[in-house]
Amino acid sequence: MNNSSKPILLVEDDSVDVMTIRRALKEIRVGNPVVVMEHGEAALDHLRDPANERPCIILLDLNMPVMNGIEFLREAKADPALRRIPVVVLTTSEEQQDKVNSFDSGVAGYMAKPVDYRRFVEVVRSIDLYWTISEMP
Repeated sequence: MNNSSKPILLVEDDSVDVMTIRRALKEIRVGNPVVVMEHGEAALDHLRDPANERPCIILLDLNMPVMNGIEFLREAKADPALRRIPVVVLTTSEEQQDKVNSFDSGVAGYMAKPVDYRRFVEVVRSIDLYWTISEMP
C-alpha cells in the first residue's frame, strides 16, 4: 500500500470480511502486515499506544459495536497525532448520510463492499493504486 513495511489498520468486526480483505490484499501482492481491530475504541487504543507502529492507511467499516466507524473518525480526526493517517471507509452501508458524515469527518475515500469477490479485489486494487501513487507527507 506504500511504505511497504508499515502496517495497514483494518477496523472491522466481521470475520468473513476480514478474511476476504486479507485474501484480496494477498492476491494483489500487498505485503504490508494487516492489524485488525474489531471496533473503533480498540482501534483508537491501538493507535494511541506508542509501542505500536503507525499504519500507512486505515480501512474502516462503519457498522460496528462499541464505537462505530463515524464515531471513530470524529475522534481520530480531532486528534492532532492521528488526523493525518489516511482513512478509507470500506462498508456495506448504502446510507447517503453515512457518506456525508464520513466525508465531513475527513475520510480520504468511501467504497462500498461488493458482494462479488472479483469486484471486491478490484476495489482493494484501486485503493492500493491510489495510495501507491499518492504523495503523502
